[in-house]
Amino acid sequence: MQLSTKHLLGIRDLQKKDIQLILDTAKQFKEVLQRPIKKVPSLRDVTIVNLFYENSTRTRISFELAEKRLSADTINFSTSGSSVSKGETLLDTVNNILSMKVDMVVMRHSATGAPHFLAQHIPAAIVNAGDGINEHPTQALLDALSIQEKLGGLSGKKVAIIGDIMHSRVALSNIYLLTKMGAEVTVAGPPTLIPKYLKDSFGVNVTYNVREALEWCDVANVLRIQLERQNQVLFSSLREYNRAYGITKSLLSSLQKDVIIMHPGPINRGVELDSDVADSGQSIILDQVENGVAVRMAVLYLLSGRREANA
Repeated sequence: MQLSTKHLLGIRDLQKKDIQLILDTAKQFKEVLQRPIKKVPSLRDVTIVNLFYENSTRTRISFELAEKRLSADTINFSTSGSSVSKGETLLDTVNNILSMKVDMVVMRHSATGAPHFLAQHIPAAIVNAGDGINEHPTQALLDALSIQEKLGGLSGKKVAIIGDIMHSRVALSNIYLLTKMGAEVTVAGPPTLIPKYLKDSFGVNVTYNVREALEWCDVANVLRIQLERQNQVLFSSLREYNRAYGITKSLLSSLQKDVIIMHPGPINRGVELDSDVADSGQSIILDQVENGVAVRMAVLYLLSGRREANA
């Protein structure tokens, strides 16, 4: 089997069978990562450039590790110290890189639609590692794999996405994926951080009460407050946010069930999530990090068009 698309620009563009293929392939690569020798020759002679116009730690390291595990040749690019600071355009930058015979581009950019723009102008396969407040497809895929491992599947599962929904590309990609795969989704947070169109356009439930969301869900995916994307004051203070919408140990203990806790990182401890929750047995945050490498290996391998799996 192969993907129905040449690029991974967003979950919105994927068919259900594409999502399942990526998750199934990621499981195979996760087995590879348990071996003493974790490297396979699946992408030998494939050159990948990591084009990060925005700061990143987890996503960038995860992609780099995935590429090395697949034996790809990797080039890392960041805007600091590059010709971008001298005014070079995005297309000129990429065309210069492509002249060095690059096969794939992993791109993170603060502008919504930047990977889609590239996909229209260059022949290399593009992987969206996050564009503006639009999508972050590999994060949604690794979240889905983590839920699937813990609960045995996605269909019929109840997932609450809690926090800054308005500015989160993770939220949008998760909503696309979960609804396509048959899960139920509720978004929760302050009214100022939840877009009004979500309920009608995406068929998700909306609540402004975190306890109500937690009592309903099997899994809570908690998002950080993205102050860097907010151009106006949308809530009174971080302290007040934590009191009204933060996930605390006492809140979880008061529920009649155990809720699985997820977070895409970085965590603002003491704001959206207390440390004794992030580090508790209910948290699968480190499983998400581990699954990120396997999912990104699967995406890169499938987009490369290689037919013989070496896993």
